[in-house]
Amino acid sequence: MSHPAPTWTFEQALWEGGYRLVAGMDEAGRGALAGPVVAAAVVFPPRAVHVPALTALHDSKRLTPASRQRLLPVILEQAKAWAVGWASWQEVDALGVPEAARRAFERALRALPFQPEYLLLDYTLLPRVDLPQTALPQGDARSFSIAAASIVAKTVRDAYMVGLDGRFPGYGFARHKGYGTRQHREALSRLGPSPVHRRRFRWRP
Repeated sequence: MSHPAPTWTFEQALWEGGYRLVAGMDEAGRGALAGPVVAAAVVFPPRAVHVPALTALHDSKRLTPASRQRLLPVILEQAKAWAVGWASWQEVDALGVPEAARRAFERALRALPFQPEYLLLDYTLLPRVDLPQTALPQGDARSFSIAAASIVAKTVRDAYMVGLDGRFPGYGFARHKGYGTRQHREALSRLGPSPVHRRRFRWRP
């Protein structure tokens, strides 16, 4: 089965339609058993279509950690602006994943130095944000701006989870980043949940 590859098609249509500040948005950590949800917004200028290095962008889940680390400085250098927003594991427990993720997206938008004119998102819509927006299924594999946001969000969150590994040893956060691997579930059965685990999820093997 072939997978879609990101293009500038959606951004170019919006730029040609008069929207100059188009933000691609995505998040990381939605399905994890522990840790925060991190959302990112990336705004590329139209000249980004002429930057060959950006053609390597793809859905962060299809890239190796080393590839994401190589691409991150390219994204940050070429973007007109970028920002991240966080929702804690406490918010995930209190509000549920969808609402916590929406709050992380909204915080990423507020952290930008200017308000975008249009949003391209992976699946999600933000009903409280009064901006035109499009939710694209598999958006991180179809739009370079969303793919860039997915890389920023995942790289930032992964680094945070590596830090938690030192604070809460034994769970393997540096390896699985809080997701429900067999190793993680076995550690939970052995140690019980840490303070950063989400209580909403069933983690018994």
